[in-house]
Amino acid sequence: MGTRDCDDAAMSITAPFGARLVAAMHERGPLCVGIDPHPGLLQAWGLTASVSGLERFSMTVVEALAPTVAVLKPQSAFFESYGSAGIAVLERVLARTREAGALVLLDAKRGDIGSTMAAYAAAYLTNDSPLAADAITVSPYLGFGSLTPAVDVALAEGRGLFVLALTSNPEGRAVQHAIDADEKTVAQAIVDQVAALNAGDDPLGSIGLVVGATVGRTGLDLSYVNGPLLAPGLGAQGATAADLRTVFADAHGAVLPTTSREVLGNGPSVSRLREAAARVVDEVRAAVG
Repeated sequence: MGTRDCDDAAMSITAPFGARLVAAMHERGPLCVGIDPHPGLLQAWGLTASVSGLERFSMTVVEALAPTVAVLKPQSAFFESYGSAGIAVLERVLARTREAGALVLLDAKRGDIGSTMAAYAAAYLTNDSPLAADAITVSPYLGFGSLTPAVDVALAEGRGLFVLALTSNPEGRAVQHAIDADEKTVAQAIVDQVAALNAGDDPLGSIGLVVGATVGRTGLDLSYVNGPLLAPGLGAQGATAADLRTVFADAHGAVLPTTSREVLGNGPSVSRLREAAARVVDEVRAAVG
């Protein structure tokens, strides 16, 4: 990886993430596309499950979508699985996505306490890191307060977080639907704490939530979050654009649906990838405006 790539990946931020996300969604449409180079998809593209296949896949997605899609979401685990060479590819993905004008949400789902959480924040959210993304996903299930180091760095650096709240995997229900001492579900307590961090921000706060697009009626009150709502599950996982109104009700204006296989299955053709993404954007706009 060259010095220029590192410098570009860690460029300074001049506006809060929430404001930049609103602008990107307005200009490019409400869509986040995952970069998920799992072995099956590499094979479907005629690529090997190797560092060279990883790079060819990822850079093709960046070439096709970073100039037109609001947000790209590389899944860190698929890069980490190739060791340092895979991380180097991830650094190039971050840099070139930003050069092309898209925001980068790194799907890392980090969650820890104290100095370890602070180290994750330094790695992914500070201007001088080659792994710096515009936002990352984080897990609050060591207690919401455990995220404080990441919250502080994200807000100071103009970057964002997406906090797991209500996920689509069935195992999550035992924790997320549990009732806390205030007689709220754990998921609603997370919503409330994110809303408090975003209070008064305009046009949108920089701390978002992750709520699966496949979960149906959630029972959550999301109307006052004042932050972005990442909605994974559109397309191959079963959710449709119309489902977004069911899941998010009055909060639909802040929803950022995310899809992966629905778009990536059209590769390796750059033109077909672009057409697929544009089609999903049109479907989302028709459903939620």
